[in-house]
Amino acid sequence: MSNDIALLSASDLVAKYRDGSLSPVEATRAALARIEAHNDKLAAFNLVDTQGALEQARESEERWRIGTPRGRVDGVPTAIKDLILTKGWPTLRGSHSIDADQPWEEDAPCVARLREHGAILIGKTTTPEYGWKGVTDSPLTGITRNPWNPERTPGGSSGGSAVAVACGMSALAIGTDGGGSIRIPAAFTGIFGFKPSFGRVPAYPASAFGTLAHVGPMTRTVTDAAIMMSVIAEPDVRDWYALPPTDGGKAADYTQNLDRGVKGKRIAFSPSLGGHKVDPEIAALVAAAAKRFTEMGAHVEEVDPELPDCAEPFRYHWFAGAAALLSSFTKEQIELMDPGLRDVSAQGAKFSLFDYFTAVKQREAIGLAMNRFHETYDLLLTPALPLPAFEAGLERPRDFGGNRWVDWTPFSYPFNLTRQPAASVPCGLTSQGLPAGLQIVGPLYQDNRVLQAARAFEMLQPFAMPSL
Repeated sequence: MSNDIALLSASDLVAKYRDGSLSPVEATRAALARIEAHNDKLAAFNLVDTQGALEQARESEERWRIGTPRGRVDGVPTAIKDLILTKGWPTLRGSHSIDADQPWEEDAPCVARLREHGAILIGKTTTPEYGWKGVTDSPLTGITRNPWNPERTPGGSSGGSAVAVACGMSALAIGTDGGGSIRIPAAFTGIFGFKPSFGRVPAYPASAFGTLAHVGPMTRTVTDAAIMMSVIAEPDVRDWYALPPTDGGKAADYTQNLDRGVKGKRIAFSPSLGGHKVDPEIAALVAAAAKRFTEMGAHVEEVDPELPDCAEPFRYHWFAGAAALLSSFTKEQIELMDPGLRDVSAQGAKFSLFDYFTAVKQREAIGLAMNRFHETYDLLLTPALPLPAFEAGLERPRDFGGNRWVDWTPFSYPFNLTRQPAASVPCGLTSQGLPAGLQIVGPLYQDNRVLQAARAFEMLQPFAMPSL
């Protein structure tokens, strides 16, 4: 456990509040001090509510003093990605197309639940425009940078949330994931990122990218992610797609049986997910991580799921979503947007309805293939990404091939198509000191199983955070 207040986990913070050895005000000031010291360089936040956070912290401090904490994360500094509605704060989505000067009177479901449980809402974290790509830069907020090396990208689209957590600017952060947007920056910044089963965490308003888009936790420990899930997975009637509550109308307690481990589990390890190119250092770190599951008593077998092509159906879903998104804006607004977003929108606008429904049927085949795969295997391990963090400000690495961010993220977006739970777990550093991520994928709706496996790995190989 770190002795630095800013790097304490949420579970440690709550324990210290309970025994009176630390105050929510102290923890909030520590997080704000980290923001003050590093945000100008790294651009994790585009909005910081210093006075509001301290006011919330003082209220939390009083609740703890009289023994009436509001909930599971009372007093814990928390960041919200700037795609997520937050009452009283503008939600600008990395874009000049949104007028900040309007009433902001509604919390998204995850924000409402965090607020009800006493979280200290620190501010909004940066995102590419409307979360459209796998790195974090936008016309509105500029380039967000990786704390392990500020010349490198933290990934995206939840890059600001990842940087905030890695640097101790917040203990908890909300991310969204429509093609890897939690797992990509988690892998590049060395934190834990979890994409729950689709519909497990209620979302509102619905994403322009439809049923690809998930909401989930980004944290420095697996336990903290489980705590967050126990809060943000509580039901909300505004999400028409939401899964039914699992525990008497409430969210399940994802911390229960978290330390169950993986002994006896049958685990598939796919080093390339059907032949995708992987950087040799990343491949070696991920392979070593997969072997550790054998040490924990699992039966690990190298095998590919033999999925149908995932890239083409994903592009049809994602690019069509971008086209639908931009259709509501004026020509003048669109001209202010990221050229890459304009380009994928223009491509998506050319798709026929027949092409789109063909992609839907292809998606169904991919989902069925994974359902059948998990009849044999309890979990699937893959690299989270095929390469370490590359130059900041680019949509794709200069020497990796392809034209769009989808071309260098072949391990993440398939499991948005299938709606399965998947996590990125830090599994070591390259020779240049950049993090690598191991992806753990579970069967649909078996979110606990992924968290348990990630926790088992974390106990054997604790996560390191960047030195600042």
